[in-house]
Amino acid sequence: MDLIFWRHAEAEDWTEGCDDMQRALTSRGEKQAKRMAGWLDRQLPDGTRIVSSPARRCEQTVMALDRKYKLRDDLAPDAGPEALLAAAGWPNGKSVVLVVGHQPGLGQAIAQLLGMAHDSCPVRKGAVWWIRTRERDGDVQTVVVTVQAPELM
Repeated sequence: MDLIFWRHAEAEDWTEGCDDMQRALTSRGEKQAKRMAGWLDRQLPDGTRIVSSPARRCEQTVMALDRKYKLRDDLAPDAGPEALLAAAGWPNGKSVVLVVGHQPGLGQAIAQLLGMAHDSCPVRKGAVWWIRTRERDGDVQTVVVTVQAPELM
């Protein structure tokens, strides 16, 4: 199974009293989302299942991809790694799954999957982590396929 984590692009800063779910992408974030979406569109196979946090900044990020997606309340900003992995159907899913979400949940899921010593992995805004599970010689392995940052697109 291939699992792709895409952190939302740069968004407006949180301020006292603002609704975190309504924070929008900045103009820089819109450019980041478009660059990463262009790369993803060339890489993703047809039939990739795409799920996103319902937060405005995540939906704006995934909309740049111009593919069908589903908003999932269980991927909201406070989602932990268990919710992210369950939404993706990891590790037994049959398709490629793209999850658009937030830190620290994405970094926690990545750290857990890769057996990192720390409980979280830093994930830059707008970046993609592509992870795959495979079987080799009877051993199930989790490998990093690629990590991409929008600044390098």
